[in-house]
Amino acid sequence: MKKYTFLCITFYYKGVEFLKQCKKEGNTVFLLTKKKLENKPWPWESIDDVFYMENDENTPENIANIILGVAWLMRKHKIDRVVALDDFDVEKAAAIREEFRIPGMGQTTARYFRDKLAMRIQARDAGLRVPAFSPLFNDDEINHYADTIPAPWLVKPRSEASATGIKKVYDKQQLWDVINNLGDRRHMFLVEQFKPGDVYHVDALTVGGKMLFNWTSKYLATPFDVAHGAGIFRSMTLEHNSADDKVLKKFNSEVMKAFGMRNSASHTEYIKCYEDGQFYFLETSARVGGAHLGTMVEAASGINLWSEWARLESCLLRGETYELPPVKKHYSGILISLARQKHPDMSPFNDPEVYCHIPEEHHVALIVHSEKQGRVLELLDKYAAIVKEHYHASAPVPDKPSH
Repeated sequence: MKKYTFLCITFYYKGVEFLKQCKKEGNTVFLLTKKKLENKPWPWESIDDVFYMENDENTPENIANIILGVAWLMRKHKIDRVVALDDFDVEKAAAIREEFRIPGMGQTTARYFRDKLAMRIQARDAGLRVPAFSPLFNDDEINHYADTIPAPWLVKPRSEASATGIKKVYDKQQLWDVINNLGDRRHMFLVEQFKPGDVYHVDALTVGGKMLFNWTSKYLATPFDVAHGAGIFRSMTLEHNSADDKVLKKFNSEVMKAFGMRNSASHTEYIKCYEDGQFYFLETSARVGGAHLGTMVEAASGINLWSEWARLESCLLRGETYELPPVKKHYSGILISLARQKHPDMSPFNDPEVYCHIPEEHHVALIVHSEKQGRVLELLDKYAAIVKEHYHASAPVPDKPSH
C-alpha cells in the first residue's frame, strides 16, 4: 500500500488524536510547531519528524519563511496533505497549498474560516442571517453604521479566536474612541451589533461537500460572558431532534455549502437572539472545537472528531469511501474554571456519570455524560456551585489580542 505524507501544523499543543490516527492509517507524519512546545507530550511514536519555529505569527515574512522551509523539505519528501490543527495555522496551511499546488483549502476559501469579516460578508451574500456589521476601513461607512444600527456594538479582531480582543461599546463616541486607539491596526477589526441571546455551537464533519456528522450543543454561559465576566465555562448537548437542533443542523449545512467546505472537521457558533427568537451566524472554523469540546462531543456521540478527521483525509488520498462509525445519541456536558489551587482536588467530582477529569494546572475541568439530558444539566449545576464556593478564580482579560 502506498504511503502518503502529511504535514501537520499547530503552534498550540493540540491534535494529538489526529497525529496518532494519521500514523495508524499508514502515513508518514511531519509536525511543524513552535519551539516552546518541544517538551509537550506529543505522541512521538506517531511523528516521523518535527520542525520548530520561534515565530508563530501570520505575517507575510513569517509565512514566506515557512514556504522556504517546506520547499527544502519537498526536495526529499513529497507532501500529499497539509493540515492545520489550530485556527491560527489555517493561513499558513493555505499558503503552503497554494504555493506547492497541494490539494485542499486554498487562501480564498480559508479566509471564510479564519477572517471574521470575510465570513460575515460571505454569509450575508448567501442570504444567511448575521448581526449587522461593518468593516472599519472608511470613516463615512462607520458613521453611517453608528447612526443607523442601534447600540450596543462589539468591536472584534478579524483573526482572533473565541472572545479574545473583543470590546463592547455603548455609543458612537465610545466606538470612535476604541477605533482611534487601534491606530494603524483598525483595518484588522470590524464592528458588529451586539445581540443578546444564547450561543450554540455545531461540531461537524464534511466529506466531499456533504455533511456526514452535525452535532449541536449550547453554551450555558456565552464565551464572551465567561471571558469578560470571570464566569465558569459550561456547554452541553442540545436535545436531540428538538426544534432548535433541526434548525441549527440545516443552518450549519447552508453555511458550509456557502463557504465552500469540502473535507474537514468544523466548529461553528450561532446565537439565538432573545428579541426575535431567530438564529444568527457568528463565526466558524475549519478544525475541531477548542476548550476540549471535541472530547465533550465524543462522550455523547462516540465520535472522536480528531481521529475521524484523520481517517477521512487518509481515505481521500487512497481513493476509498469514508464511512462514519455508528453515532450514539446520548448527552454530555463540560465545565472548565480557573482555580485558586495549582492542582485542585478533584475528588468531590465523583458521580458515576463523570466521563473524565481534564488535568490542567490552576483549572477545574471535567466532562460528564448520560443517556438523559436532564442528568447532565443537574450535574453541571451541582459542580458549578462547588467550584464557585471552593475553587473559582479569575484573571483579567488582556486588552491586546495574542495567540
